[in-house]
Amino acid sequence: MKEIKITDIGNINIGNAQLEEAGTGVTVIICKEGMGAGVDIRGGGPASRETPLLDPLMQADKIHALVLSGGSAFGLDAASGVMDYLGMNNIGFDTGIAKIPLVCQSCIFDLGYKTADVFPRSKMGYAACIDSEKNQLREGSVGGGTGATVGKLYGMEQCSKSGLGMYAIQIGELKIGAIVIVNAFGDVFDSKGNKIAGLMNKEGTGFLDFAEEMYKSIEPKNQFTGNTTIGAVITNAAFDKSMLCKIASMGQNGLARRIFPVHTMADGDSVYALSVGNVTADINVVGSLGTYVMEMAIERAVKTAAHV
Repeated sequence: MKEIKITDIGNINIGNAQLEEAGTGVTVIICKEGMGAGVDIRGGGPASRETPLLDPLMQADKIHALVLSGGSAFGLDAASGVMDYLGMNNIGFDTGIAKIPLVCQSCIFDLGYKTADVFPRSKMGYAACIDSEKNQLREGSVGGGTGATVGKLYGMEQCSKSGLGMYAIQIGELKIGAIVIVNAFGDVFDSKGNKIAGLMNKEGTGFLDFAEEMYKSIEPKNQFTGNTTIGAVITNAAFDKSMLCKIASMGQNGLARRIFPVHTMADGDSVYALSVGNVTADINVVGSLGTYVMEMAIERAVKTAAHV
């Protein structure tokens, strides 16, 4: 096993656009030839677009782009700019009359980070596509991770900064990676169980025990759904939509291993699985490796974030 750049998987371009002063942005993953895709959505508050396309019973077997953005449901407009870019480049599902770009999207809630009045629009989605032509990878507080935060039991006053992370590996011909925006309700831990980001004390000098604080009251709470971790496992192995949905569900194990609590009603955790190649591989191997690369990408999302 060796670490590689996620773009070394092949057949993908990744781009970002952001407004740092507003604390929001867009990350786009484009496969011009089309990529197989599945999804697994958990938690109580997802904001998404065109996810029904990934149902194995639906006709389309490939999508052309995945958008990961800020802005909550307002940010779904970013996909329009991605569609404009793909359409101008003659990329899409051929209906016999016109080529229709198939674009899926998930959003995080970052409206409480700096401003609730500015969010990704189609122009920003288009700009992320232009940036993808460079395929220059950036992590941390960029793209859809610009306004990402974690550990929000007591709101933004006691949370930690997070961002966008990526990690990829190769074993023989098989390549697999993960890209993730960590905007979790809960805390984030490293592989040894050490907390690396999350709920802070009021002074901002150290961490509180999230579980201890959460368990102080068992009464029902109207917990605001201002969270969500979104990402994708990407591989050059060939799988259909049903298998990719399974790989996506295994990718959620990466969230469960590194984030606590996770998949709550205050989150909208969504993991996609994307197939961009023709390598033959066992689904259990790919799903298990998908868990691993997702774990590592989550850690990188926190460690590369600008702590401001």
